[in-house]
Amino acid sequence: MALEHAELESLVLQRTAELQILSQRLLKVQDEERRKLARDLHDSTGQTLAALKINVSFLEARSQPDSSERAIVAEVRALADQAIREIRTMSYLLHPPLLDEVGFACAAEWYVEGFAKRSGIDVSADFPTGERLPKNMELALFRVLQECLTNVHRHSGANAVTVVFQQKPDLVILKVQDSGRGISAERLALLRQTGAESGVGLAGMRERMNELTGRLEIESSAGGTTVQATVPLYPAARPPSFENYARAEVATAVQSYQ
Repeated sequence: MALEHAELESLVLQRTAELQILSQRLLKVQDEERRKLARDLHDSTGQTLAALKINVSFLEARSQPDSSERAIVAEVRALADQAIREIRTMSYLLHPPLLDEVGFACAAEWYVEGFAKRSGIDVSADFPTGERLPKNMELALFRVLQECLTNVHRHSGANAVTVVFQQKPDLVILKVQDSGRGISAERLALLRQTGAESGVGLAGMRERMNELTGRLEIESSAGGTTVQATVPLYPAARPPSFENYARAEVATAVQSYQ
């Protein structure tokens, strides 16, 4: 019985390790697809719309003033302008160039300003500029910020949200606090678990934090919800892979039962 129990633990640990590795790979693939799609929208679709606008402007200049044709052409030009703005916004939301060029703080400030305009929610943000963080950390923090603000807009009913970013000597902290209706105790207990009931977005945030040996904390009351992501700047040395670590632990457990 003891040996069977050890073998079962071995299988559970192995499957857990495989799922965690798969989840992290899927997030990386998703980020690369977002980057590629953003580049394609900006370089291909955006340029096509820009060329369309130039041709429409040429037709508008050749049409007779106060004619019905000129009114139609002007409307087409206005629609092209709108499409260009929407494509640019969509491209930047998928993967903002500022994130690669100047870092998380500037990209987050740009995103928060746009979020406030699009949602009508009053956002108070503090993003002090400091040294650049590792690229994978900047990307993870930006995705956490996106997911948090999306959840605020969709679920909280808040009219105000506060975003605070702190960069300390040994860690960074990103905190998003809203003034919404809060989360019930039962729902909050589910969200704090790692099962499917916690939702895809929250699971993704957790996986990003796990990869950086960070942690994600959720607190909620009738006065609102707070989500805090904490990431160490200099994490302790980790095994080459979680899977190898799990197998080593299992081997030790089996030997002890034998």
